[in-house]
Amino acid sequence: MAPIFEGAEWDFTKVDNCFQAIEKIALEEMRLDVYPTQIEVITSEQMLDAYSSVGMPMMYNHWSFGKSFLRDETSYRKGFSGLAYEIVINSNPCICYIMEENSMTMQTLVMAHAAFGHNHFFKNNHLFQQWTDANAILEYLQFAKNYIAKCEERHGKKEVEKILDSAHALRDQGIDKFTRRQKLDIAAQRQRQIDREEYERSQYSELWRTLPETTKKNNEEIDAIERDLAQKLGLPESNLLYFLEKHSPILDSWQREILRIVRSLAQYFYPQRQTKLMNEGCACFVHYHIMNRLYDTGQITEGAMLEFIDFHTRVVAQPDFDTPYYNGINPYALGFAMMKDIERICENPTDEDREWFPDFAGNNKAIETLKEAWRNFRDESFILQYLSPHLIREFRLFNLHDDMTQSHFLVNAIHNEQGYRAVRSALAAQYSVANTDLDIQVAKVDLHGNRSMVLSHSMSHEIPLNEKQARMVVRHIHRLWGYDVSLNSIDPSGKVIKTYAEEKQS
Repeated sequence: MAPIFEGAEWDFTKVDNCFQAIEKIALEEMRLDVYPTQIEVITSEQMLDAYSSVGMPMMYNHWSFGKSFLRDETSYRKGFSGLAYEIVINSNPCICYIMEENSMTMQTLVMAHAAFGHNHFFKNNHLFQQWTDANAILEYLQFAKNYIAKCEERHGKKEVEKILDSAHALRDQGIDKFTRRQKLDIAAQRQRQIDREEYERSQYSELWRTLPETTKKNNEEIDAIERDLAQKLGLPESNLLYFLEKHSPILDSWQREILRIVRSLAQYFYPQRQTKLMNEGCACFVHYHIMNRLYDTGQITEGAMLEFIDFHTRVVAQPDFDTPYYNGINPYALGFAMMKDIERICENPTDEDREWFPDFAGNNKAIETLKEAWRNFRDESFILQYLSPHLIREFRLFNLHDDMTQSHFLVNAIHNEQGYRAVRSALAAQYSVANTDLDIQVAKVDLHGNRSMVLSHSMSHEIPLNEKQARMVVRHIHRLWGYDVSLNSIDPSGKVIKTYAEEKQS
């Protein structure tokens, strides 16, 4: 075939022709299953704007987004950092932003990477199917943007910002990790909002203010009431935003709705936090396969292929630990290496591979094996299942045991069979959100007395809370609860190590 383009300059006809060529390979040869795709060409400033609003095509207003924009813009203009070449939205249709500053080769690469690699992963991975609703997210974002704008008109920007500040501070503690998401039915959301406001109006009566105070109860009665209350409230509760939204004594209905918006968006991003390595590895594998197929069929030139190889190599490079660029394991590097390693095991296995991976070694079905992995695993389980001894040697991985009572590290896992399994387990644990997220729960609430709230933090690996941040977060919880709040940091033995408290102002 004749090349689709030559040189760096692009136009919309070339972009469309490249998209169709990529689509043919992705759908007919690789048999990927994707959402319909919407390609949008944007400027670097629009890309910075998308950065600032966590990559979403529309977002409510908040000062933190403007602060992020100014920081990223200054860094970009001064040459301290670059920009992503694309942003892709997990929606139906899948929205793929590409920058107008890209060369034609880069436009081809990022469409293969995002519009088909990420797109396939979003649509098929079980976490995204269970926890997100691609059909409704864009409509929900529009609802959230409009609702918060109306709140600003009615209640003032400062009051809305206060609620958003506190909600954002608790965003990572506003995720429901144990039940599946509900469909984002916007019509139902609006109707429930109307019903809640009507219910609150119907329940209000001045007569309640004239009732005499109840007689004091003894300790046994108080304990029984507290046990019953804890059962009714479902304590302990790890979803702090949900608890505050449902049970805060001071929040108005519009403030509760804002908490619901923030935690709904946090829930939308929850699968992405668990699949960073797999998602990028999938997209890199797809773009690598497609770009090579385009070259093999003569649809891109040698110059374009050299430009692609240069960029791809830099993206999937793993910096050494003693270089200024080292920032842990590069998810693009390990993700892509694992995908290519699975392909190697399927097509050219060694005896070691057959021993470790008898289910798929030598099956000559690399794409089908990869699609099965992309569908059913997240980063932690993917590493546990698919990281091979060959790749452990290639990345020169070993395990360090850090005993605080000793003055030296202990290398307790090297390159032998027992060591391979230990390294794989230790590396997988680093990708578990259970090991990275703080375990903070609402432990006790006194709704019949002074309305105080007690939270507990279970220390992981004896790592304490950052004292400054802990005090700031307790203030935000206090703002949303309105009464005394205390946070107890508890070690594995059950001993309270530190207490952070914020009392109600008299």
